Amino acid sequence: MNYIKKYFIIFILLPAVSSFGQFFPTLGGQRSGISTAQFLKIGVGGRATAMGDAFVAVSDDASALYWNPAGLAYSKQNEIIFSHNEWVVDIKHEFIGATYKLSGNDVIGVSFTSLHMDDMPVTTEVLPQGTGEYFSVGDIAFGLTYSRRMTEQFSFGGTVRYIESTLDKLKMRGFMIDLGTMYWTGLGTTRFAVAITNFGNELSPDGKVVLFGKREKSDWQSFSPPTMFRIGFALEPYQTDMHRITSSIQLNHPNDNSENVSIGAEYAWKEIFFARGGYKLNVDEQDFTFGAGLRVPLGIANVTVDYAYSRFSRLGTAHRFSILLGLY
Repeated sequence: MNYIKKYFIIFILLPAVSSFGQFFPTLGGQRSGISTAQFLKIGVGGRATAMGDAFVAVSDDASALYWNPAGLAYSKQNEIIFSHNEWVVDIKHEFIGATYKLSGNDVIGVSFTSLHMDDMPVTTEVLPQGTGEYFSVGDIAFGLTYSRRMTEQFSFGGTVRYIESTLDKLKMRGFMIDLGTMYWTGLGTTRFAVAITNFGNELSPDGKVVLFGKREKSDWQSFSPPTMFRIGFALEPYQTDMHRITSSIQLNHPNDNSENVSIGAEYAWKEIFFARGGYKLNVDEQDFTFGAGLRVPLGIANVTVDYAYSRFSRLGTAHRFSILLGLY
């Protein structure tokens, strides 16, 4: 109990100390812009986003396909998830995933991610209002995941992901892997998790473009993928048949920015209605998030609808909607 009390003291004090500039090092910000395929950093699912993305130690449903593949081992049903994200500046982000329990300890899953936007007009130095032509920008990713519960307390999972980014006539392709673990300590419901995502070789575009003056360019610089290391801790400080409170704290280490911390909490009433909130420390543009969810048994599935709101200081807001189908 003393351990849990210390955890909650830290949980409460972190937002207060976030105003001190020296709490987190800022030198990591000098790494900004060194990685590509940035769409892979956009979170998935209304539940996780509403909790401030502090989710690697909480993930136990189909959204774990994105957050921590080890969490799939604790899912109770075969599941399908649909996530739609009204991202900033009219960008749309979609995620579809499905999981299947091979046994009580083994789960496999597949996922598809898409980022898209409206076509944009082609402009040149002499035709700044447009040439009458349009070009498209978009990204897709396909993932195959396997998760296994090694013991009652420990699980491991991995994902192999193919990505493809398109910018007009240029395409960038590559493979990445995610690895995750989750460990239940045996002290109440406390558990911690570690996940590394988007690990792979450097990527560079393929293709040729014709520049102004009929100059051609086909040689492109390569960049690393947006690798992210996350370590999280979660517990239920209060839980009965009617009420449940889940709290989570997570340290994030991106390869292209400063380290940051995410804090999140979820309240559940009879596992039917959910209210969630989160806060991000040392993250440019973003700070608090909140959302809600509703679970209803319908026919052959439990249907959970989740919503999350994210605020950006200059770019506006983002709205995330997701539907999770738990198949009987």
